[in-house]
Amino acid sequence: MPRQRPPFPSNKGLFGKPSAINNVETWSIIPRIIREGADWFASVGSEKSKGTKSFSLVGKVNNVGLVEVPLGTSLGKIVFDIGGGIPGGKKYKATQMGGPSGGVIPIEHVNVPVDYESVTALGAIMGSGGLVVMDEDSCMVDVAKFFLQFTRDESCGKCAPCRAGIPKLLALLNKITSGKGTLQDIDTILELSEMIQKASICGLGQTAPNPAISTIRHFREEYEAHIIDKKCPAALCQSLFRAPCQHTCPVGLDVPGYISLIKNDKPEEAYKLIMQRLPLPMTVGRVCPHPCERKCRRGQVDQPISIRHLKRYASDYAYEHGLSYTPKVKAAKAEKVAVIGAGPAGLAAAWDLTVEGYKVTVFEALPVAGGMLAVGIPEYRLPKEILNKEIDNIKKLGIEIKLNSPVKDVDALFKEGFKAVFIGIGAHKGDKMGIPGEELEGVYDAIEFLRNINLGKDTKIGKKVAVVGGGNSAIDAARIALRKGAEEVHIVYRREKADMPAEEEEISAAEEEGIKLHLLTAPVKVIGKAGKVAGIECNKMALGDFDKSGRRSPKPITGSEYTIEIDTLIEAIGQRPDTDSLKLGSIKTGKGGTLVADKRTLATDQQGVFAGGDAFTGPWTVIEAIASGHPGLTGRIPKISHTRTYRQPMRRPRNAPGLA
Repeated sequence: MPRQRPPFPSNKGLFGKPSAINNVETWSIIPRIIREGADWFASVGSEKSKGTKSFSLVGKVNNVGLVEVPLGTSLGKIVFDIGGGIPGGKKYKATQMGGPSGGVIPIEHVNVPVDYESVTALGAIMGSGGLVVMDEDSCMVDVAKFFLQFTRDESCGKCAPCRAGIPKLLALLNKITSGKGTLQDIDTILELSEMIQKASICGLGQTAPNPAISTIRHFREEYEAHIIDKKCPAALCQSLFRAPCQHTCPVGLDVPGYISLIKNDKPEEAYKLIMQRLPLPMTVGRVCPHPCERKCRRGQVDQPISIRHLKRYASDYAYEHGLSYTPKVKAAKAEKVAVIGAGPAGLAAAWDLTVEGYKVTVFEALPVAGGMLAVGIPEYRLPKEILNKEIDNIKKLGIEIKLNSPVKDVDALFKEGFKAVFIGIGAHKGDKMGIPGEELEGVYDAIEFLRNINLGKDTKIGKKVAVVGGGNSAIDAARIALRKGAEEVHIVYRREKADMPAEEEEISAAEEEGIKLHLLTAPVKVIGKAGKVAGIECNKMALGDFDKSGRRSPKPITGSEYTIEIDTLIEAIGQRPDTDSLKLGSIKTGKGGTLVADKRTLATDQQGVFAGGDAFTGPWTVIEAIASGHPGLTGRIPKISHTRTYRQPMRRPRNAPGLA
C-alpha cells in the first residue's frame, strides 16, 4: 500500500529494513554488470542514460513486439526502422510512452533520443517501457481518456487527490468528446492535473494526469476542434460525427446519402444532394485526392468504396442529361461583397454569399475563370468544357465575374461601395531552387509553364526535359512535356518515391508513359551552353534524420555528382501567393507569403477583409480551397461582419431534395 515519504524504501522498507524495489528488467542486467564491469555497461547508451531499455512496441506499427535498444536511440529509428513504419500508408501522428501514466510525444519530436532526460522534458516518462504508436486515426482526447480510465481503476483510493481527482478529469474529457465541452474545461483539466500530481501519495496519482497534460500540451488544437467546431479530427468520437467519410470531407458532403441514392438508381437526387455543399462536383470528381476514402470503414475489411468516382458518376449523369441545380436564393440584401480571384475558393465564397442574398462581384486577373483549375491542371485531367459548364452554372445565380480585372488596392474596393472583401487569389507564384544557372534560356517555372499551355500560348519545349519536384504540378508538367513532343522526360526528386506528395495514380501513370524518375537526387547546378540550358548537375542523396513531417531529410553524398543532358528544365518545387502587385494595407502576411487570417472566421487584421484558399493556407487541394471559401461551413454568414468570435457551425441539410 502507498504511504507518505520520507522515509523512502531504500532507508526503511519491507519489515522496516532498507529495501531495493526494482522490476525484473532492472534485476536481469545486474549479473552481467557484475561479470562485465561498470565500464562495459557505461559503453552503451547516452551520456546521462546508460545501458539499454526494453520496450513493448505496439499500436499502429507494422512490426509489434518486445524490442531492446541502447538508451539514446531516436524515437524515429524505433518506430520506422525497427517497427517498420505505419501500416496502410497512414500518417504517423504520435507515440505514447511510459505506460498508462506516460505522456504523448508528437511527430515533431520524432528525432528525440529515447533517454530519461529527453523523454521527461517532453512530458512523457520511460516508465515500464510501453510504447504505443498512433497514426492519423487516433484521437488525442480519446487517448487521454483511455489511459485515465486505467489509472482510475488502479487507484487504491487511499488519498483524495487521486481517488476523486482522476474521475473528475475523466468526466471533463468525456464532456469534451461528447461535444459539450468549453474552452474553460481545458484550463480546469490542467489546474486539476497539477493538484493531483502534487498532492497524491504515490507514483500512480503523481503521474496519472500525464496523458491529459501531454495531449493538451502538444495537441491543444485538437481539443479546441472538439469544443469549438464540434468535430473530432480523427473521426473517432462518435457523438461528433455521422459517418467518418462525411466527417473527413472538407466540405462535409453527405457521402452515405448520395451513395445510397446512387445504389437505388437515383443519380439525379444524388447530384442535387452533392450540390448542396459542392458547386463544382464534376471538377472535384476528377481531381480530388479523396481524403474521405482514407477514412472509409470498408477499407478496414478490404478496400474503401470509390467515393470520388461515385460523385463523378452522379455529376456526369446530370451533365449528360442536361440537368442542373440552382439553390433558392434568399431575399436580396443591400450589402455588396467583392471577391478577389475566381478560383475554387473565390467561386465557393461567391456561391454561398449569393445564396444568402448578397450582391457579389468576382474580380479575376486572368482571362479565364477557375484559377488553378483552369490554368494549373492539364486538359487530360480536367477537360475545360466540364469546368466551364460548372462555372456557367455558378454564374446563373447572378454572380458577376470580371475577367482581366486585377485588383491593385484592397481599400479601393470599399470606396466603390463594397461592404466586405474576400481574397482568394490562390498560389500562382513558383519558388526558385536558388542554384546557379536558373537564369538560362530554357528554364521554366512549372506554374508559368502550365498556365501558358492551358491558355494556348506558344511554349517551346526541347527534346530532353527535366522536371524538378515531386508534387502534382511536377507530374503534370512532365506529362504535358511528353505530349508537347519531348522525347525524354526526367523527374528529379530528392526523396524516395513513397515521399512524393503527388497522387499515387498520377505517379504510376507518368511511369507508364515512360517518364524516368531520378529518386534521392537533387540538382546543384544548371549547365549552360551559349546562354541556353544544356544539362543539369545533380547529387545523389542519402536519407538522414526525420523532419517535422515524419519524412527523412535528404543529405548529399560527397562525390556522387552526375549530369543529365537536357535542353529544357521545369522547376516545380513549391508555390506561394503572388501579392507583389496587390496593395494589402494592414493585412499581414506569414510564412510563404500567405495571408494571415483567423483559421475559423478567416478574418484578417483589416476590417471587413477575409482570406481563404491557397492564399491563406499555402498550396493545398481543390476540395480544401472550396471548403475555406464556403462561408456557411464556419457560420460566417448571413451577417456580414468582422469578428474573431467563434460561432456554432451551420448544420448540414439531412435530406436530399425530393427525398422524404
